[in-house]
Amino acid sequence: MGAQDIEFIGYINTREFSEIHPPVGPAIDPAYVRTVANAHEAAGFDRALVAFHSTTPDSIIVATYAAAATSRLNLMIAHRPGFAAPTVAARQLATLDQFSGGRVAVHIITGGDDKEQAQDGDFLTKDERYARTSEYLDIVRQEWTSAKPFDYAGRFYTVKGASSVVRADIPVYFGGASEAAIAVAGKHADVYALWGESRAQVAEIIGRVRAAAREHGRQPRFSLSFRPILAETEEKAWARAEAIYEKGLALDVGNDGKGNAGKAEASNVGSQRLRAMAAQGDRLDKCLWTKMATLTGGRWNSTALVGTPAQVADTLADYYDLGVTTFLIRGYDPLEDALDYGRALIPLTRKLVAERAAALGVAAE
Repeated sequence: MGAQDIEFIGYINTREFSEIHPPVGPAIDPAYVRTVANAHEAAGFDRALVAFHSTTPDSIIVATYAAAATSRLNLMIAHRPGFAAPTVAARQLATLDQFSGGRVAVHIITGGDDKEQAQDGDFLTKDERYARTSEYLDIVRQEWTSAKPFDYAGRFYTVKGASSVVRADIPVYFGGASEAAIAVAGKHADVYALWGESRAQVAEIIGRVRAAAREHGRQPRFSLSFRPILAETEEKAWARAEAIYEKGLALDVGNDGKGNAGKAEASNVGSQRLRAMAAQGDRLDKCLWTKMATLTGGRWNSTALVGTPAQVADTLADYYDLGVTTFLIRGYDPLEDALDYGRALIPLTRKLVAERAAALGVAAE
């Protein structure tokens, strides 16, 4: 592998919003979407995530708007199985992929919060949801690739004579850390995505996913999500991190992260893993900072890498050595941080990984 194999993914929201920036104004600000999408393209990101939640704007439509506002930036569209027929969703994604010039990927998020699932009328258990997701992806992939009509009969879906005139080769990213999730990831994930964890945790879960994938003759790639906090010196970076924490504390981001009251800790395994890691200390490995994960109860991606661009790039290269080739990075100051990552962090990481790969190549000779 070389530096060209690294993929950097950013984040497109429909308005300025983060743990330290309360949402202001309408839920959809088209000008902001255009600005942040173009900023990611200019900063050298390969792709940008458009998230999904049961109360937020539709991810496919937002991604369509972002695709129209850019020319090179690829999109990763978060999509929750179970609320649209898989044949319909497959054609929607394939259609956008064609219009955008092949810039679509889908991030399958089955859902780990029973209360959120209920908002869209879903009352299956977690294991049932993952079983449904597996059937869903069986059908989606056939809809994208089958040269002739096909039938499918499962527990959750049955189709007869399904077919599509629009084909696609769309990468499937997949999240979920439970045993049920990893089993489905092994069968379907092109890229397995996890939140920012310690190197020991990442190595452990990569091993489990690879074992599950081997049963299906597959070799997925791996994605890791962080919230880098950068400054020109290490001291200033840590001071900035503490300021972010204090602002988050003052804004009470320990609620559910969507402005709703209630601080019950999320029960999904990914959140449990974050809380277990945070219990080991605020600072782990070289520059992994867990304090915001403690504040949020591990409810979403909130762990940071803190330091100078060179220090954070070095840490990302360490994860690359473990097998991670995709980094989803977004800041607590979303637009400003995206531009800052493009100026320093992204090119430094690509350079460092290329140097390490070259050194390994020489050593192997």
